[in-house]
Amino acid sequence: MDGINLLPLGVSHMIGLGAIGSCLGVGLLGSKYLEASARQPELMETLQNKVFLLVGVLDGAFIIATGIGLWFATANPFK
Repeated sequence: MDGINLLPLGVSHMIGLGAIGSCLGVGLLGSKYLEASARQPELMETLQNKVFLLVGVLDGAFIIATGIGLWFATANPFK
């Protein structure tokens, strides 16, 4: 077995684990936001801006990992 045969396995792990991590992060962030806004409703707008910024960063990391994985799968840079 050489490295090119393990490429689909590596790509699927890169995309799958990135998706799992991103989903868990967004879920935890959303639950903590709801908890914080229930405790202090007057801070809801400022917290909402920060939550949307962090959700964008989390999703951005997943999209970058997906792009790199698909680049490895289609271009085969290790040939």
